[in-house]
Amino acid sequence: MFRAKLSVVPGWLALCAAAWLVAGCSTPTDKTANWSPNRIYSEAKDEVDSGAFDKAVPLYEKLEGRAAGTPLAQQAQLDKAYAQFKAGDKVPAVATLDRFMKLHPASPAIDYALYLKGVINFNDDLGMFAFMTRQDLSERDQKAAKESFEAFKELVTRFPESRYTPDARQRMNYIVNSLAQYEVHVARYYYNRGAYLAAINRAQQALADYREVPALEEALYIMYMSYDKLGLNDLRDDTQRVLTTNYPKSEYLTRGFRAKDDPWWKLW
Repeated sequence: MFRAKLSVVPGWLALCAAAWLVAGCSTPTDKTANWSPNRIYSEAKDEVDSGAFDKAVPLYEKLEGRAAGTPLAQQAQLDKAYAQFKAGDKVPAVATLDRFMKLHPASPAIDYALYLKGVINFNDDLGMFAFMTRQDLSERDQKAAKESFEAFKELVTRFPESRYTPDARQRMNYIVNSLAQYEVHVARYYYNRGAYLAAINRAQQALADYREVPALEEALYIMYMSYDKLGLNDLRDDTQRVLTTNYPKSEYLTRGFRAKDDPWWKLW
């Protein structure tokens, strides 16, 4: 008859195993458990100042709970959104701001929340390698640009005297220019592929939707060239007159698309 043989575990090994099990089942110690709300805020700010935005976010979240119902909790929400933005978490940052504005519609910081929301989407328009690829905002998805514009528009409408309004207005001008240029970029795409009617329609859309933006000069030139390719001479000549009347120094008629070698937004 065989008997089951129990292996004997040395005492020290059993103690180590027990210690491991206890450590594995225990919950991590919350180092902020005995911290005051002011200390949590100070520690979070230090993390932000040092560039450790990902470490600041959970501290702000703890502060929201510890200081619930106080101005410090509201400040924690705003600072958390900024830290999320700087950490590259733009979608959560916008969600944090939307939640803040919903919970605190009368807060004196609503103008800042709108401004930050606009900036988050505004910065999303240009990639970090845009300067190398010569890709500008007009060649990218316009959803973020439009959301940015709406946030800035609400800011300047509701808070015309806000300290953030002048910068918001400048950014709005940039966005409008980029949206117009987007239409022209698509029109040029169609033209280069021989889809002249589509190019005309897209250029006309830019002319109908926008006023006094740089992109409209190229829109007229694309229409002029497209009418020429289609043999619609009367429309071509009418478009040329409009182009030369509005842009008497236009180089498009002499240099063609080379007149727009540099990105429209380049400032140097």
